[in-house]
Amino acid sequence: MVGIVVVSHSFDLAKDIKKLCKEIASNAHIAAAGGTEDGRFGTDVKRIIDAINEVYSEDGVIIIFDMGSAYNSAEMAVDCIDECKKDKIEIIDTAFVEGSLTAAVEAGIGKNIDEIKRILNTMCLNKMP
Repeated sequence: MVGIVVVSHSFDLAKDIKKLCKEIASNAHIAAAGGTEDGRFGTDVKRIIDAINEVYSEDGVIIIFDMGSAYNSAEMAVDCIDECKKDKIEIIDTAFVEGSLTAAVEAGIGKNIDEIKRILNTMCLNKMP
């Protein structure tokens, strides 16, 4: 099953989106990476790496982010992942809440990463540089 990582500047927002996704798609493999290690607003590359590793499978991982610098942190996290895993990790520009929910549902019913990406691309917000 495709894993989902939600990256937010807010620990609480990431945690709550994960909770909402699990309520709708209980079998989804979803991890939250929000806030900084010391509890501030921001993103943390190590938290993102840990979240990727938590949900990683050969089916791949989709990373959904809330805004600008979260994308940069997600990119840095992917750069730190083992080379053999990198090709199966995608950072997707999509609506944060709606995209996370959609990804969780679609992954939960067994869609592959390319099918999920096509659906999420319809909600693209052009947040990536």
